[in-house]
Amino acid sequence: MRDLSRRHGPLMLLRLCELRVVVASSADAAREMLRTHDLAFAGRPMTPTGRVLLGDSPGVIAAPYGRAWRQLRVICTLELLTARRVRSFGPVRAEEVGRLLRSLAPEPGSAPAAVNLSKRIAACVADSAVRAVIGSRFADRGAFLRLLERRMKLVPAKCLPDLFPSSRLAMLVSSMPCRIRRERREMMEFVDAIVREHQENRVAAGDDEDLLDVLLRVQSEGELDPPLTDDDIKTVIIDMFMAGSETSATLLQWAMAELVKNPGAMRKAQEEVRREVAGRVTEDALGSLRYLGLVIKETLRLHPPATLILRECRAACRVLGFEVPAGAMVLVNAWAIGRDAASWGADAEEFRPERFDGSGVDFKGTDLEYIPFGAGRRMCPGVAFGLANVELALASLLYHFEWEVPEPGEELDMAEAMGLTTRRRSDLLLVPKLRVPLPC
Repeated sequence: MRDLSRRHGPLMLLRLCELRVVVASSADAAREMLRTHDLAFAGRPMTPTGRVLLGDSPGVIAAPYGRAWRQLRVICTLELLTARRVRSFGPVRAEEVGRLLRSLAPEPGSAPAAVNLSKRIAACVADSAVRAVIGSRFADRGAFLRLLERRMKLVPAKCLPDLFPSSRLAMLVSSMPCRIRRERREMMEFVDAIVREHQENRVAAGDDEDLLDVLLRVQSEGELDPPLTDDDIKTVIIDMFMAGSETSATLLQWAMAELVKNPGAMRKAQEEVRREVAGRVTEDALGSLRYLGLVIKETLRLHPPATLILRECRAACRVLGFEVPAGAMVLVNAWAIGRDAASWGADAEEFRPERFDGSGVDFKGTDLEYIPFGAGRRMCPGVAFGLANVELALASLLYHFEWEVPEPGEELDMAEAMGLTTRRRSDLLLVPKLRVPLPC
């Protein structure tokens, strides 16, 4: 799509069978859609297979703009993902990062060996997110991660019913709806078991509230209109898992890959963290790691969690002088905007954290040339929740270990896989060499 926009301009209308898809690939186009006409583009398209996947409870990510979505959004911003609540999960993050570090350290007397860092990171971040959401780990983490991965691959898969939404025949002849129903049933049954186990365990425990406790409390208060259903709670939990584990793990993998590929940046980041930290990386020390913050920003620029920001035009309006029809599906190409030479210079494709040094550009949705988490009314509400896992884990990995590719001179595969997030196409295999002893 980036290549097409270079030929046809920053705003394109594509015809994909019956679909009208408007693609915005510049900061100016994004500014008009996500700021000037934010309300007109606050909708979220719902495809035929999307309705099968989500049922009557689309959650906060996929819900159409309206009263129910606004209500869930308020719950997320004022109850689930406040700065105070994110800080309260600090001990959980520290414990899970400690487990990650111990899993990477070689046994005494053994030589360093390559590890699948992608899988180790995914397990660490998933455990951290799960404990924040439901208060404890669960035994079937591997099965749950596989379910999440299958769900992430299902969502962007354009199939016959989605390309011909008016055709009942397309729904009948396609195998995708049956596959999606099966995936939805398995996921909802899995989450239902988690909720039941959580409620049984909480009867005898008076622990602090986790995110599921908050949702159950809000539901029991009965003050919402429309009311919060059990399926709504399950869908929000799935949203939290996907946003809190999938995007954080992907970002952390890309940050490590970019640093290994760019040894100058790796050296600066490690020198800083080892200079500023004494013995153990803590969240209190993260504020002094300025270069680490630049590394995370640059990683988000090149590998935004959501490559394409999906919206629906609710009312016809003009963007860059062109009429965007009501009902059109809209894709804001955050990946292309983050690599646009007009905003980032001739080296826009290069990993250079220093470009953010002294720059006021941030990912809070005000700078439309840099929108890794979106912008406007539907900007991701869980930015702080996701980044908290990334910052502590990345600083700890850099502090305690030196990192090498398995074979000297080997080139890292930096290819991306198609999906809801910018996943790596291949797992990240690296050799960790313990430099600073792990704390007891």
